[in-house]
Amino acid sequence: MSSRAACRVVGVSSRTGKRWRNGYTAYPRSGGKKWVPPVDPAPSSAGSVSARYLSVDERVYLADRLRDDVSLRTIATEMGRSPATISREVRRNGNLASGQYRPHTAHAAAQERRPRPKPGKIATNQRLREIIQQRLEVKWSPEQISQSLRQDFPDQPQMHACHETIYQALYVQGRGQLRRELVRALRTGRARRVPRRQTQQRHPRFTHPMVMLGDRPAEADDRAVPGHWEGDLIIGKDVKSAIGTLVERSTRYVMLVHLPGDRTAETVRDALIDTVKTLPAQLKRSLTWDQGSEMALHHQFSIAAELPVFFCDPHSPWQRGSNENTNGLLRQYFPKGTDLSIHSREHLDAVAAQLNARPRKTLGWQTPAQRLAEVLSQAG
Repeated sequence: MSSRAACRVVGVSSRTGKRWRNGYTAYPRSGGKKWVPPVDPAPSSAGSVSARYLSVDERVYLADRLRDDVSLRTIATEMGRSPATISREVRRNGNLASGQYRPHTAHAAAQERRPRPKPGKIATNQRLREIIQQRLEVKWSPEQISQSLRQDFPDQPQMHACHETIYQALYVQGRGQLRRELVRALRTGRARRVPRRQTQQRHPRFTHPMVMLGDRPAEADDRAVPGHWEGDLIIGKDVKSAIGTLVERSTRYVMLVHLPGDRTAETVRDALIDTVKTLPAQLKRSLTWDQGSEMALHHQFSIAAELPVFFCDPHSPWQRGSNENTNGLLRQYFPKGTDLSIHSREHLDAVAAQLNARPRKTLGWQTPAQRLAEVLSQAG
């Protein structure tokens, strides 16, 4: 109800009602001023309010600092709160018309909004519910319905509903405002939500257990000992062609793997074996790869090539930093969006030779070929 209507029902003047709502200054018989706070509702039986919510004392402090023209970010720092919390409090509970923030009125408004559970938007709006049901019946997805409502009713926020609200009305117990049979209209056809698996609940990537990067010898981390390699694929046009890349961590020496046909696990296994079989034993210590499906037969490769394979964590390309940098250099020779199957093994060897003859800042302006020759001479 409006303030005037509420005063009329209670039987007091609008001026008195305003003082009850906002508080007022009384003048005791002694002549001094005395602040009288607004009338608070009866305390709820739910107990004390969590400290995550602003208290009335914090709102009084906020009002005092706003009156001093202090920035919201500074106030948030003084109160030990997030700037977003303070900004949201002023926006929600402040008086937009006058631009003033009255702490006790704001506290009362926040308490009035706090009780849970609240009725769902779809449950309280019959017209909105009927439109959503009609569009679900013709196989619209909740996201399509949500966006169409905003276009059909741009100036009526009560007719807007995000797709998550629609999903909750279908799935969540206690919020099922839509007919249960409408669930069959969803593309999944599921009658309940399937929770996303957490990282520790994921199925194994390959049938044979992977050895993760944390188990790789510590000597590989500081790049002091040669023989630790990083590998990956660069992909060509329409994901139909690929070239394998191998980079030695200590010397940055590059070897390219010829994959003219496909990049299945069998093809990659055989091509890697052919590429590394010429390496001396001191240069075959480990190979680090991502969890791409092309390495599904990693255990067979490790046995045949006598080179253990270690896998990076998902979505962690920085764990193969040298290889990622080299792949970027190779794009100068093999641009993205081109067919990589047209390159012969001889051409790949020529490109690798050019890269290995290029001075590198990280090697003190030596070339990878020079650094590898030094390593082999010292080992000999």
